Amino acid sequence: MSADGGGLVLVAEHEPAVAELERRYLAREGFEVEIEPEPSNAPAAAERIRPDAVVLDLSTSALPADLYRRACDAARPAPVIAVVGPVDPAVARVLGGHRVVRPFGPRVLVGAVAEALRRGGGPDVPGLLRAGPVTVDPAARTVWVEERSVPLTVTEFDLLRFLIGNPGRVFTREQLLDAAWGPGAGAGSRTVDVHVAQLRAKLGEGSPIRTVRGVGYVLDA
Repeated sequence: MSADGGGLVLVAEHEPAVAELERRYLAREGFEVEIEPEPSNAPAAAERIRPDAVVLDLSTSALPADLYRRACDAARPAPVIAVVGPVDPAVARVLGGHRVVRPFGPRVLVGAVAEALRRGGGPDVPGLLRAGPVTVDPAARTVWVEERSVPLTVTEFDLLRFLIGNPGRVFTREQLLDAAWGPGAGAGSRTVDVHVAQLRAKLGEGSPIRTVRGVGYVLDA
């Protein structure tokens, strides 16, 4: 798909009149448009039709960052342009750079689609690490599960940062001690177990950290 027009755009928009307006303006620029009237169905629609770009209405979603993440995963490598209302700064960070704020003119949307295509696909904000619903910002030392901010201690954050930066690798307790506490810290392997348990409790059901019996722990991507 060219940034100058052409290709398939999936428009997931809950207001029929807005969706039709978006379709007409995108069609004028040479895009083929598929409309999905229920934004929550956007991930499934993206997997089915494999669009070149997705315009995703998040303004009525109860969990906009989660829906955005799932749509991005389903549409990859196509860019996802999020259509939002007022957004909490933490949610805005998770949504990344391709955003249009309601109310907007249709030409603004067409420009956002073209810009997203020029910049290329992918939802990732530089520096952010993700595993399932968990997002870690190493620079700001902040963590979210979907849109919920999760306060962690310094050691808990360092432990999670190490695991999420090495997804799918199994680490022994001794390796995790060196990574999060530093070599020669003097802490025992039981300390790792305690901190992992605390970390899992704070992350809740979305925790991607798994115990590998007889070895240690792994973070599932």
